[in-house]
Amino acid sequence: MAKKKKVPWDKEGVKALRRHLGLTQAKMGEELGTRQQTISEWETGMYRPRGTSVTLLSIVAERSDFKYKVKKRYGEPY
Repeated sequence: MAKKKKVPWDKEGVKALRRHLGLTQAKMGEELGTRQQTISEWETGMYRPRGTSVTLLSIVAERSDFKYKVKKRYGEPY
């Protein structure tokens, strides 16, 4: 089985997923096993999800049929 490429979660993606799920930051934090403050920091761009958080966000997104197109940043390869 081929490995799926991990989505590079950015602040817009995290917020869009949370809104898609109809959750508050506190409830999403509870569901992911993290703090509301962490969700807020991701959504403001202070920090980006990494490690297990990226995996959890991707699993939740896939299972909730969430479609998010990552914007290509200037200078990044396709």
